[in-house]
Amino acid sequence: MMPAARESLLDAAYTALARRPWPTVRMVDVAASAGVSRQTLYNEFGGKDGLARALVRREADGYLAGVDRALTGPTEPRDRLTATAEWTTSSAQDNALVRALLTGCWSERLPCPPLSAVPSASAAPAQRRADGPLPSPADLVALVRDRAVAVLAGPGVPLADTAEPARSCELVVRLALSRVAAPPAGNRVADLVRGALHR
Repeated sequence: MMPAARESLLDAAYTALARRPWPTVRMVDVAASAGVSRQTLYNEFGGKDGLARALVRREADGYLAGVDRALTGPTEPRDRLTATAEWTTSSAQDNALVRALLTGCWSERLPCPPLSAVPSASAAPAQRRADGPLPSPADLVALVRDRAVAVLAGPGVPLADTAEPARSCELVVRLALSRVAAPPAGNRVADLVRGALHR
């Protein structure tokens, strides 16, 4: 299948999920919305569970791509971490799948594929990747922390010299996640991050 058709199917599934709970989303409707046959949808994803895994994987990848953009935008390390925290908060507020991935709280409205890998019969590299393990909240925190440390510490910095940036990065990500899970009244995530990094 062409990558554009695959993306169209994932877009159609995401749109359907925004309108109704995942258990009531029908494959025939997703296929029709994407302009392909239901058989094409089944050939690509194997079934509704495969579609769910691919959709969750795509949203995780989109979140991490946004983290990369946030880390390369501003020049000051504190501003980069603040941008990362703001992206984490806004993407979780705007995208129920990202929120579930970051918090581990999956409502009955959402697909809830197992995080462990599943056997893949597909020859499509994208589907094999979707069939691999999905990131847990702890995995995502570690991925964001490691990406931030790599950007902030710079290339060639010995691992021993990254302990303090790693703690700061993890603190920022966890602050953002606490705001996602239980939003405080009044404080912006940027204020929370700046306050925490001044300590």
